[in-house]
Amino acid sequence: MASEFHRPTRFPNGMFEGYLGAEDPAHVSRVAHDTAAAILSRVRADPDPAVVERLVTYTDEHGIDAIAELWSHASAKSLPGALWRVYLLRTLIRQDPVGISLAFQRGTEVSHTIDQVVAGAPVPAGPDEVRELADRILHGLFAGDFAVALDRAAAFSRVVAAGFTSLADDADAADAVHPDRPGELTQRALRLTQLADELSSCARLWRRDALD
Repeated sequence: MASEFHRPTRFPNGMFEGYLGAEDPAHVSRVAHDTAAAILSRVRADPDPAVVERLVTYTDEHGIDAIAELWSHASAKSLPGALWRVYLLRTLIRQDPVGISLAFQRGTEVSHTIDQVVAGAPVPAGPDEVRELADRILHGLFAGDFAVALDRAAAFSRVVAAGFTSLADDADAADAVHPDRPGELTQRALRLTQLADELSSCARLWRRDALD
């Protein structure tokens, strides 16, 4: 799978717009896998910079809904599931670059792993840096080492999760005005931890030619 796809599908010029949700789960699954395989094989075979850039920034113009319609219901350990999660991570970063950069910075202070190195973000990393990192990771899926891009996304998610957990502890101790704040931060940390685990699993499957 890492080198070629065994079921080549010609992807239509309309890209995502032609694929709407269907009630038949089998059809939804088939469309998700076929579109993911077609996009990736086509772009990686000829990684034209303009095409890659359009894919990276697709949700800036069209929103995340079109991507969600295609891939959000796919298995977490599948090619469309992996693509969906990286697009989702990029959207989360762009929706709250200040909060994410703050959590990342705190995560680098409390985490005792190499995740911050794997993620590849500068330290300190402000809002502009985390937005740029999200673009570089997604770019790497289409024109770089796919598994490395997934590992970077997973590492970044783990660092941010550690940061949110630490910030939740601070809020629990100090913020009586906003009693829900610690719980909200903890939930964000849990979601990012799950996202990181799923991305790491996809990276391992890709390296074994088993991500489809």
